[in-house]
Amino acid sequence: MKVVTAAEMINIDRLTIEDIGIPSCVLMERAGVAVAKRIMERFSPTEVIVLCGGGNYGGDGIVAARELFNYGFNVKVFLLTDITAISSDSRQQYEIAKRLGVDIAYRPVLKESDIGRAIIIDAIMGTGLRSNVKEGVADIINLLNEHERDVFAVDMPTGVSADTGSIMGCAVKARWTITFGLPKRGQVQYTGKGHVGELIIENIGFPRTLLSSESIKCDLVDKDFMSALVPQRPDDSYKGSFGHVLIVGGSLGKTGAVLMAARAALRSGAGLVTICVPDNLMDVYQVKVLEEMTMPCASTEKGGFSRKSLPQIIDFLEKKCDCLAVGPGMGVDDDTVEIIKGLLEKSPVPVILDADGINSLATLPYNERLSVLNTSRSPVIITPHAGEMARLVSDGQKDFAAVCADIEVDKISWAARFATASTAYVVYKGAPTVTADPEGKTFINPSGTVAMAKAGTGDVLTGIIAAFAGQGLPPLYATLLGVYVHGLSGELAAEKSGLHSTLASEIIENISQALNLLM
Repeated sequence: MKVVTAAEMINIDRLTIEDIGIPSCVLMERAGVAVAKRIMERFSPTEVIVLCGGGNYGGDGIVAARELFNYGFNVKVFLLTDITAISSDSRQQYEIAKRLGVDIAYRPVLKESDIGRAIIIDAIMGTGLRSNVKEGVADIINLLNEHERDVFAVDMPTGVSADTGSIMGCAVKARWTITFGLPKRGQVQYTGKGHVGELIIENIGFPRTLLSSESIKCDLVDKDFMSALVPQRPDDSYKGSFGHVLIVGGSLGKTGAVLMAARAALRSGAGLVTICVPDNLMDVYQVKVLEEMTMPCASTEKGGFSRKSLPQIIDFLEKKCDCLAVGPGMGVDDDTVEIIKGLLEKSPVPVILDADGINSLATLPYNERLSVLNTSRSPVIITPHAGEMARLVSDGQKDFAAVCADIEVDKISWAARFATASTAYVVYKGAPTVTADPEGKTFINPSGTVAMAKAGTGDVLTGIIAAFAGQGLPPLYATLLGVYVHGLSGELAAEKSGLHSTLASEIIENISQALNLLM
């Protein structure tokens, strides 16, 4: 399903009215009826307070009030804007509701006694908010939130940015949000997602061709799509049928990361997995591996990779491998920088660049980073968390802390921007994880849980994506499926161990169940 910005939804609305010929008042009528229908599905006739702003969302609220009134609800409409200042369509709905006997009053200031225990319809601002809410509206929002009322938000909880999910001063905490046409970006990104409650999507008459337009570059991943991507396993297959993954990583003090990535790859269906580690750490790994194979490479005295290992790795890739994952626990120094540059230049198979692989790349000047990625021999998938993403996109023109703050506000746009500039597939990890392809298309992943905010979970993701790429999925599909399975495995692990105690290793143990749920 497509996910839109406020501007994209406004354009769909405009084209529906101007090109298709559906009047705006008809869309308003259908929107208000849809809101009322959802309330009636959940509640018997009771008291309802409708809070209406001066724009068309206020008109949607008045339609909902009128519909509920006709079905026996005790309805009061409070206009937060004087009747002389509301939109023309809303004014028409106001006149109809008044003639029917709906209680409508101009009430810019509310007290707790005004709302009692009523259900609230938030029809104040919707998706059009561009600046912080004004003081009077903020007082009403704080009153609703403080007393934890059951709130139905019309299209968007007032105070939440439709584009980024940022809170514009303060925002309504809705229990339900009924949005029209398509979900908005701010409804699936935090902090806004935490204010939306249950998201209900209603098509109020927008043409299907507009809602599925390729001009909308953002999609919300769904389970059916992911199920279709799971690699098939014919009965006459053998281990070589499902790819050989090489995982390069590990250094003194960081030996676990590469093992977790390897075990996640095996659990995700890779036929063969080899871990490439510094040779002076081989004794550590030999006592830990079971199904994984090991490949020692030239090391430094400090227990990291020597640049002399690069030809060894390339030779192994040329002869035996289907996918390369590099970076978990690798460390960052002059040698790793040279290794990363060389692998991106010469790897004959897709590369998943994670953790210290990303950090090594980020030590290069910005334009050189882009050049290395743009000239890579094979497709590259980059899996940064917020700090790593900030290092990647930083060009030295802005304070690093400011870059971090900027990119977290609008993850979707930043992921798309770097993917198009670098021609890499970008997996911007977080809540939610956003994937962007080199054409600037973005995909929001719905699976996952806060229980996954734990060391090692990124290494697990690297192994899962590598396994799917090694089994022959194109880079984008391997990435989308990997991110989804990772999140679903985390949810399953959290059901058993809880939000606080789930470990990355437990996510690995639940990959099999996650895949079974998709098949």
